[in-house]
Amino acid sequence: MKSKAKTAAVTVPKPPLGKRLKDNWQLYLLLLIPIILTFIYKYIPMYGIQIAFRDYKASRGILGSKWVGMEWFERFFTAPTCARMIRNTVLLSFFSLLWSFPVPIILSLCINQLRFAKYKRVVQTVLYAPHFISTMVVCGMIRIFLSPSGGLINLLLHTSIDFLTESSAFRTIYIASGIWQDAGWGCIIYLATLSAVDTSLYEAAKVDGASVFQRIMAIDVPALLPMAILNLIMSAGSLMNVGFEKVWLLQTDLNKATSDVIAVYVYQQGIENAKYSYSTAVGLFNTAVNIILLIIVNQIAKRASDVDFV
Repeated sequence: MKSKAKTAAVTVPKPPLGKRLKDNWQLYLLLLIPIILTFIYKYIPMYGIQIAFRDYKASRGILGSKWVGMEWFERFFTAPTCARMIRNTVLLSFFSLLWSFPVPIILSLCINQLRFAKYKRVVQTVLYAPHFISTMVVCGMIRIFLSPSGGLINLLLHTSIDFLTESSAFRTIYIASGIWQDAGWGCIIYLATLSAVDTSLYEAAKVDGASVFQRIMAIDVPALLPMAILNLIMSAGSLMNVGFEKVWLLQTDLNKATSDVIAVYVYQQGIENAKYSYSTAVGLFNTAVNIILLIIVNQIAKRASDVDFV
């Protein structure tokens, strides 16, 4: 018995790399295409990052521009609005992730319980549709709904408040509109995961007398957990990248206390004011923070994935 157990535990050694390349050269050739595209469009442009450490002049080129080291970073950190921009970016991103991340999971769990196929398809279509509306149109709809004169929200509340001029309302408007637009689209991957769950598990749970809620907690939630952790890691990697378009289109002079974020500042300095080196330095700082957050969340998720949640 011991010898059989030892024999079963022996793993078959992998064939050498040359043989794997020879046997599966078509697959490696297909893999080579995205690798080349990634290298061309992602890694080669990194050469321009050094603009953040130079006093870049278009007439002199990158290498001909004067090297100034950390001057632009020091200017950003000593700017009067630096702390406000970092705080607004972090809070807006964090609250967006906090409120919007669980919604697709909850929607997928609810839709999965629907038994009428036609009604289920209608619900899915209605929830998916807002994702295909452009950000420009969504912001136009928000301005119409929140208009102090004739806006739907003001008509329902019997008020005449211009919500877009209220700093305290900006985050709520941004997050709520984001949930409405993307929650339905985000639940697609969770519904696909639930469709792969073995139906015999549900039948066995019914035989044991488990309620609908108990079946969800014992079968559906554990099935969704790996995908949810993966999506959390991917979302954390772009935590500091607040949607520029929506913030820019909804921003007013009166709500800048909460809407002034790094992405908008980079656009203003780089495109409007032509401060290429300064805007590159600010953008590089933003990217560095994203990388650090990604590593931290990845480590936390690895530890959390070993915990039994049910």
